[in-house]
Amino acid sequence: MSEVEPKFKKIVMGADSLSLGISIVVAVLFGVGIGLLLKNLTGYGWLLWVGVFWGVGAAILNVYKAYEKQKKELDELANDPRYRNKKYDDSDEDETY
Repeated sequence: MSEVEPKFKKIVMGADSLSLGISIVVAVLFGVGIGLLLKNLTGYGWLLWVGVFWGVGAAILNVYKAYEKQKKELDELANDPRYRNKKYDDSDEDETY
């Protein structure tokens, strides 16, 4: 009997991919907002740029976390016996093809 694919699996996978782009934009906007708030509270213009850099740093961190998550999932898939190819297995390096 074949496995039934969940009804909303494609939507969830699409939302997960889309969430990275949204999180980048939101992180930068939050950084700019914090920078503007600090600038208006203190009067120092350079605090706006501190907020922008915080936002960009947070966006880069989000991309890195998404990369690590995807890499972990792909490494688990590579170790799955169903997808191993005996011809290109690393265990028999002394043979030439």
